[in-house]
Amino acid sequence: MKKEKMTEIKNNPKIKNKLIQSIRELLEHRAAWLYLLIDEAEKRGISTEDFAKSAIMRCGCFQGNQLTAKAGTKSLKGLKKTLFSLPARMVFEMKILTCSDDRLDIDFHYCPLVAAWQKQGATHEQIARLCDMAMQGDRGIAGSFGCELELGETIAEGFNKCEIRFKRLK
Repeated sequence: MKKEKMTEIKNNPKIKNKLIQSIRELLEHRAAWLYLLIDEAEKRGISTEDFAKSAIMRCGCFQGNQLTAKAGTKSLKGLKKTLFSLPARMVFEMKILTCSDDRLDIDFHYCPLVAAWQKQGATHEQIARLCDMAMQGDRGIAGSFGCELELGETIAEGFNKCEIRFKRLK
């Protein structure tokens, strides 16, 4: 089934706790780095797609290896426990749909990265591209757990949620 884009990005947080907002601001600051690095590189005629995705994948693999060591397992239950803790679930307004050793399905209902890119004035197309780049980190984490990441609808594409699916490779 083909995803159809909505006309505008809807990314409004429902959780407004001051501590959660402060954590979101930290994530937004880092997302602004990515936007500004890509923007400056492109102003200088540097092709960004390949190097940015490779660098972010390396970061995801590094983080994934740390998470598997911390969890002591490659079970996706361990990933949920280490990466998708209650504070993280609050920041991204996540709903865990399924969690087993071999599958972890999560819907994100808010994205501080998208919020940062919107504040920087990025276009919808730029936001969707930046999201795809940023997801390389999650793809690297998935690989560290012996899984693949399937990305369904995304907030960056104008949907109401991001559908993140980790699935064990057979």
